[in-house]
Amino acid sequence: MLERRLVGEPAVIDLKQYIVAVPDFPQPGILFRNIMPLLKAQFEPTIAALDGLLSTDEWAQVDAITGVESRGFILGAALALRRGKGFIPIRKQGKLPPPVSSLPYQLEYGTATLEMQPGSGRVVIVDDVMATGGTLTAATELCLRSGFQVSALVALIDLKLMPGLRWNGLALRAALVYD
Repeated sequence: MLERRLVGEPAVIDLKQYIVAVPDFPQPGILFRNIMPLLKAQFEPTIAALDGLLSTDEWAQVDAITGVESRGFILGAALALRRGKGFIPIRKQGKLPPPVSSLPYQLEYGTATLEMQPGSGRVVIVDDVMATGGTLTAATELCLRSGFQVSALVALIDLKLMPGLRWNGLALRAALVYD
């Protein structure tokens, strides 16, 4: 069937159809949402959906995009390129040269430590999936500890395990929501 739309009007694509649910990964009881098929099939529309989570005025106030290792790197770097902003990685412990700020935190299935290099400016934090909020909360605290101001929290997927998650008055913005 031929799709009719106005010139310049984006096609509406069901991005969820490309996400694969993987049971019991990385451990029993976890339902992992694999975004790699989505990125392979619909990368540009995925980044456009993330871009649309902030208004033009909000984007004008942002200096850089941070991406949380590792899938947040893919999304954050592409979004930074699309918006003409810098990209700042938030990495797992031991992956960045000094100086770094570090922050240990609790995951839904263990513990980890995030690190980033110090700096300044207003950032948007980008991650792939918001589950229990541990990684996102740690990333925001780490940004502050490293000298950055957090302007927005963005995730590709919100699993709604922590409905209404807010950090310092900022609500999570997600392109896709699972209930």
